[in-house]
Amino acid sequence: MAIITISRGTYAGGKDVASQLAKDLDYPVLSREKVLHEIDRDYGIPARTINKTMNGAPPFWQQVPGKRLAYVKCITAAILAHAKEGNLVYHGVNGHLLLSHLPQILRVRVIANMEYRVEALMKRETLSKEKAIAHIQRVSKDRSRWTKLLYNVDWKDPGLYDVILNLDKVSTETACTAIASMVEQKEFMPSPENQKVFEDFNLSCRVWAALASNPATNSAVIEVKANDGEVIIGGTVDSVKALELIPQIARSVEGVSSVLCDIGVGTGWYW
Repeated sequence: MAIITISRGTYAGGKDVASQLAKDLDYPVLSREKVLHEIDRDYGIPARTINKTMNGAPPFWQQVPGKRLAYVKCITAAILAHAKEGNLVYHGVNGHLLLSHLPQILRVRVIANMEYRVEALMKRETLSKEKAIAHIQRVSKDRSRWTKLLYNVDWKDPGLYDVILNLDKVSTETACTAIASMVEQKEFMPSPENQKVFEDFNLSCRVWAALASNPATNSAVIEVKANDGEVIIGGTVDSVKALELIPQIARSVEGVSSVLCDIGVGTGWYW
């Protein structure tokens, strides 16, 4: 199994690389937009709700750290639902960080200069050059803030990626050829050990997503871990009702064989 995450700035060409690469490798391709649609369908959480939570100002994040983490796990669970069927190319914000717990993820960043990006945006939308630049800068700022608040890293840090491809210097075709050759290397080959890591992480994310879909439990400040079907949940909640519901909801998730909870009721929202 090879999972390729492609991080790209707005209109930097990453979507084109992802589409062409998926075609070349005969892999399915998945975008953030499709993921949000599936979360709405499967968990009843509208995309606008997730976007509002993730793009909220720092004070809002401090008030509901459990909710924004739960939504992150919803996104991760939706990605993994596709990855478990085989190979996958995912392009969207912070895919490499969402899947950071997994080995054998090929983390790609696609970059391009502002002129390239502005021209691409102006071709797609009826915008002046000034408005196109303002749009790209605004989106980039929001993404940088989102990454900093959630992961405390700079998403432009080259150390977060296995390879960075500059579309000012190479064509989409050349970029895809380079990525495809890396997938065949031993570092990205599957193993039974890595498959277990994948399955445990996938189950923990699905439990988290199930909790996120319930208004009584979606703000719980918890940690969910899984090991061969056993789920361990620790943390704090703000009500006795949430305390009672969490193990019930966790047990209802397919693949869960047992649930161990170490949860208290409190208001310790900062962690």
